[in-house]
Amino acid sequence: MLPVERLIQAAQEARSRAYAPYSGYSVGAALESDTGQISIGSNVENLSYGATICAERSAIVGMVSNGLGLKVRQIAVSSLDGVTPCGICLQVLSEFVPMPNDLLVHSVAEDGRVKTYTFAELLPHAFVSAEVRRTDS
Repeated sequence: MLPVERLIQAAQEARSRAYAPYSGYSVGAALESDTGQISIGSNVENLSYGATICAERSAIVGMVSNGLGLKVRQIAVSSLDGVTPCGICLQVLSEFVPMPNDLLVHSVAEDGRVKTYTFAELLPHAFVSAEVRRTDS
């Protein structure tokens, strides 16, 4: 795994690129994929708040669309006060997390404080159903 400091730095840089004219609350994320590469994302707000995309989902979309991998090893999220990913981001992450107890989520505050959680701590009961099946082979 990559050193957490490298992910934190990438998340902080991504945060500096956030587009948050409505809330003023900038967030950056950096994840390490199963190929050892880093994908970054920042929140991008929209006047229609439902169209806003969070930094974590932005990083996941970048990972997939840029061919950087399909699994997340660890993720750092940088914000003013060190928030954890929201519920939607956690659910989206769950699609790309093979071992919820092994994925580390590093929440980074502007003052440098870092709190680390396992994915399983943050989303112990993700939406899954035996009735919903993948259509790819």
